[in-house]
Amino acid sequence: MKLAVVDIGSNAIRMQISNVVLYEGKFTVKKLEYVRFPLRLGKDVFDKGAITPALEAKFVKLMQAFKLLIELYEVEDYKICATSALRESSNGRDIVAHVRDNVGLSIDVIDGQAEADLINKAIVKYLDEKPYLHIDVGGGSTELNIYKNHEKIASESFPMGSVRLMNSYTAPEIWQNIEDWVQQHISADMHYITAVGTGGNINKIYELANKKNKKAKTMTLAEVEQVQGMISKLSMDERINNLMLNPDRADVIVPAAEIYLHVMRRAKAKKIIVPDVGLKDGMIEVLFEKNKHKLL
Repeated sequence: MKLAVVDIGSNAIRMQISNVVLYEGKFTVKKLEYVRFPLRLGKDVFDKGAITPALEAKFVKLMQAFKLLIELYEVEDYKICATSALRESSNGRDIVAHVRDNVGLSIDVIDGQAEADLINKAIVKYLDEKPYLHIDVGGGSTELNIYKNHEKIASESFPMGSVRLMNSYTAPEIWQNIEDWVQQHISADMHYITAVGTGGNINKIYELANKKNKKAKTMTLAEVEQVQGMISKLSMDERINNLMLNPDRADVIVPAAEIYLHVMRRAKAKKIIVPDVGLKDGMIEVLFEKNKHKLL
């Protein structure tokens, strides 16, 4: 059984098609196809309040391409979620309706809480009973979640993201709101809290740190600071050609690192786990639970 998910973010749009197999009583999920297209919806929305006609046309073409892939792979079920850019765009609902009526794909525009809940499904397997602060930095929003004894005890979404920060679309008071929330929800007995980072930028920061023990998937605060400092000294051309970063990653990775570091410092977290999972992985979990009975 094949399942497809699409994550429509503010900086890029990702599609993954997976194959689910039941063998000897166990389910196995294997990635068949992964596409990341650098369509920065957030730039239009955070600047003009709406998606321009030119970008909308490109977005619709991308959805048509995804529809063809869904048909070619003979996908059993799919799930498409859009986050802050489409959520905040004044013409976002109209674009969603256009894609539904003319392309034949349904898009769920989810709020920050729903986004955090989906990501939770992907990262919970990496947690134990100790306290954790999950930091998910996207292009338009940052989701913070606190876990203790395997359970989420606090959650909040902030209009602070890498694209917003890079283009100075973030109100100064948001930094203070994040600090206040962290101080309010991290109690004294969570002094040794560990951060968990999700999002494309923290995955790339981990890769650039040249960690020898890839299985540990852990970085110290100092290592994140070191990578950010190294990247910030390079020009865009050097980031693209020397570090081999995609152009749409090269410009947002430093402001994204600033958000991770800001939250970690306020929470007094000395290390961060980087499990390399995100929204699309949580969406696959939901689709799997919905459809696994078809294989029984």
